[in-house]
Amino acid sequence: DLAGLLKDQGYYDKATPHYECALKFCEEQFGPDHLKVAKALNDLAELLFLQGKYDDAKPLFERALRIRQENHGLDHQDVATSLNNLAQLLNEQAKYDEAK
Repeated sequence: DLAGLLKDQGYYDKATPHYECALKFCEEQFGPDHLKVAKALNDLAELLFLQGKYDDAKPLFERALRIRQENHGLDHQDVATSLNNLAQLLNEQAKYDEAK
């Protein structure tokens, strides 16, 4: 996908609107609690994380985690991925107690 290609090449500012558009599309087509929305949230949050925009990324990671937990339960690899992403963000912010 174009957004991922731009992100991988370091063109974060050019990738952002594509990720935002994908999120909006998924929310409109599938509803706010669909797993495709969780994927789009996670993708955008990862991009924001790479840019050091931790305060913007955190609620997106948290929402993706909530959606995945509600759809999959606690024992699923996507839930583990979301937990790991959130922990990495908190670690970068030196919020070690919160990251545990």
